[in-house]
Amino acid sequence: MHPYLDKSMPAAWEAARAWSAVVADEALAGGLTAQETELLKVRASQLNACAYCLDLHSREARTAGVPQQKLDMLPAWRDAELYDERDRAVLAVAEAATLLPLTEDSRADLVGARNVLGESAYVAAEWIAVAINTFNRISILSGHQVNTRDSEGRLVR
Repeated sequence: MHPYLDKSMPAAWEAARAWSAVVADEALAGGLTAQETELLKVRASQLNACAYCLDLHSREARTAGVPQQKLDMLPAWRDAELYDERDRAVLAVAEAATLLPLTEDSRADLVGARNVLGESAYVAAEWIAVAINTFNRISILSGHQVNTRDSEGRLVR
C-alpha cells in the first residue's frame, strides 16, 4: 500500500487545497460556470482513470446541476449533440491539458476553445484542468479508495 500523500505531508496538502480554492474562485470570476468546471473535472478524471476524483466530481457535477445524461455520455461528447458550444470548449481544454504532449489536433481544439470562451474563461478552464490533473495524480499515487454509496448518495457502512 502506498502512503497517502495528503497524510504524509499535510502542509503540502493544505497548500494544494488552498491553491485549488483560489483557482476555483478565479475560474468563477473569470466566467466559467460551476457546471462547466465540474464537466471539465469529470472528463479529466475519466481520462486519468482516477476513481476517487471521478466519484467526487460526478457527485459535485450533479449538485451543480449537470444533467445525468451529460455525465453518462461524457466519454462520447464529441459525437453527442447534447453538449453546447461552451461545454465542448471546456471539454476540449480538459482533454488537451490531460493528454499531453499537445498534438496538432489538440492545439487546434485549444484555439477553438479560446474563440468560444474568450480569454478570461479560457484561461480559467486551463487552470481548472491543471488543478484537477494535480489532484488526480495525488489520489492515484495515494491509492485513495472510493466509498460505497447508496442510491441517495449516502455512505454505506
